[in-house]
Amino acid sequence: MSFSANCNHIFDRCVADYHKCNSVDAQIENPFEERTLDWFLYAKNWIDTVQWHLEDIIREPSIDPVEALAIKRRIDKSNQDRTDLVELIDSYFMERYSGVKVSERATINTETPAWAIDRLSILALKIYHMRAEATREEAEPSHREACHNKLKTLLTQREDLSSAIDNLLGEIERGEKYMRVYKQMKMYNDPSLNPVLYGGKR
Repeated sequence: MSFSANCNHIFDRCVADYHKCNSVDAQIENPFEERTLDWFLYAKNWIDTVQWHLEDIIREPSIDPVEALAIKRRIDKSNQDRTDLVELIDSYFMERYSGVKVSERATINTETPAWAIDRLSILALKIYHMRAEATREEAEPSHREACHNKLKTLLTQREDLSSAIDNLLGEIERGEKYMRVYKQMKMYNDPSLNPVLYGGKR
C-alpha cells in the first residue's frame, strides 16, 4: 500500500468512526499505537472532523450569540491544535529523511508533505459528506445529480493529490527535493503578539 493510500484509509476510517456517535463532544478512541505516524494521522483527521461539524453548528441562523462565541473560541483552539499536529508530522519527515544526500540541483516544493496531507484529510471529509448528499433520498433528483457530479470531481482531486504526495516523498527520498518546516507563528493566539490580548492598540 502506498503512503497516500494508507493516509486515505486512516482518514476514511476516522470519519466513519466519528459518525458512529456524530457528536462534537465525543472522545477520540485512536486505534493505533500511541505516537506512531498512523496515530498522528488519525488524531489529525479527528480534529478536522470535529471542526467541520463545529463550523456547521456555528452557522445555525438562530444560534444563541453566547453559544456562537464559545464555539468560535473552540474553533480557534482547534485550528492551533491542527497546526501543531501538521508541524509534528513534518518533523517526522524531517527526521526520516535527515540522512538523504540532497542533490545540488534539488528544489523545494511549494508546501511541505504534512500540509499536503492536511488537504488530503479535508478531502476525506468532503467526499464523505458529498456522498451523503448524493444519496440523500428526500433530496430533489437535481440536487442528488449535482452532488454526484461534485463527488466525482472530489474523487479525482483525491487521486491527483495522493499521487502528488507519493511523488513528493519519493523525490525527497532521492534527494531531488528538499524540505524546510516553517513554523506557522500564528499571532492571534499568542498573548505576546496579539495587541488585543497584551493591551496595545488594535
